[in-house]
Amino acid sequence: MNSLTAAGSDASTARRSSAMVVALCFVIIVFDGYDLVVYGATVPSLLAYKQWELTPGEVGAIGSYALMGMLLGALISGWLAPRVGARAIILTSLTSFSILMGLTALSPNPEIFGLLRFLGGLGLGGVVPTVIALTVEYSPPARRQFNNALMYSGYSVGGMMAALSAIALLPENSFRLMYALGLLPLVTIVPLAWRFLPESVAFLVGKGRTDEAKLLADKFGIFADSTAASDEGHRSMASLVKGPRKIPLLLLVVASFCGLLLVYGVNTWLPNIMRQAGYSLGSSLSFLLVLNIGAIAGALIASRVADRFGSKPVTVASFLLAVQAILALGLGLPLYAAMIVVAFAGLGTVGTQILVNGYVATIFSGSDRTSALGLSLGLGRIGAIFGPILGGWIASSSLGVDWNFYTYAAFAGIGCVAVALVSNRTFAARTATLPPAGLPTPTPQSTTY
Repeated sequence: MNSLTAAGSDASTARRSSAMVVALCFVIIVFDGYDLVVYGATVPSLLAYKQWELTPGEVGAIGSYALMGMLLGALISGWLAPRVGARAIILTSLTSFSILMGLTALSPNPEIFGLLRFLGGLGLGGVVPTVIALTVEYSPPARRQFNNALMYSGYSVGGMMAALSAIALLPENSFRLMYALGLLPLVTIVPLAWRFLPESVAFLVGKGRTDEAKLLADKFGIFADSTAASDEGHRSMASLVKGPRKIPLLLLVVASFCGLLLVYGVNTWLPNIMRQAGYSLGSSLSFLLVLNIGAIAGALIASRVADRFGSKPVTVASFLLAVQAILALGLGLPLYAAMIVVAFAGLGTVGTQILVNGYVATIFSGSDRTSALGLSLGLGRIGAIFGPILGGWIASSSLGVDWNFYTYAAFAGIGCVAVALVSNRTFAARTATLPPAGLPTPTPQSTTY
């Protein structure tokens, strides 16, 4: 009985430890969501700021600068992860991003504003693939998609915080205050992450630090992926684009491109689009809040289904939902109906990208996981860059507001096709591999992709 009690106590401790990792990564990703939506929420104020005299096209271009930085940051983090580890990437990226957000609030002109947004994006881009990989690594196989969605729901929580802050502050204050709030991570989450965030076990094994890896594996009740130590040929990002895995990876990059285009395009321009469609400024900002509420609830439900029935069919269905919801917004619905449709659009845009990220993180393993996420999110950021520019181009053109809905729905359809074409058979042989010597051997489990 004593041994059973001890085993139960160890399992309970491991669950609490894993929950701590998810919680820390959740808070970190909150600020990614805040950064995205704070720009969209301040677009009307930037356009109305007479000292800078910005056009819609210029605002769309500035919106893309942070995303260019995130593209480079994601690729760099994917390259650095097997070399320096997750902790160094997360702590450095989060600190630099917070400081640069504070400096952005002091920008004297739009050129400096755009430059600081780009530099801040470098840090933010490095954080995202790393926290996704760490969350999946420290989660039980049967809860990887759900824990990833739970963690990444912080993205939408951050978006809600930005929307609520804008509703409360913008009518009476400058947009600069919204960016000054970006200093909060420096004095809140950075000290906590320094104290409590563990290193990647796969990284430790890959560096030959098996004693440290075993201590963490025992503490958190997880197993190190054998690929981290035994599969040297898959350590570099270059190796991922060779051999049979290159086609599925390419398709997932396309899916990430479309997903991020929707996320950043819709979040940046939704208030302006809905104002053009006849809704008030207050209602337009409220749409951002509803969009992110829908993303949280929808992604959590969809990810639980994905853990049970597989990531691929659920992600395909979520992209299809995005097509339908975005097109429905162009029907001139009454306010209450439009709010409901926007909530579904939250699942179809932000929620779908969460599922794509989780799909990548579950079919790649070990040191490959962060590198694959760095590639899919890094190259996918081209879509994130293009999304705000596309919205700005439509706003500046003679095309009607409905073309926003047609265009974004078309990209959702492309993402749906890309995920549908991914072959899971390429990865099937790799799921049966055992952890390296010196670490626990897991009980065989079926894994559904």
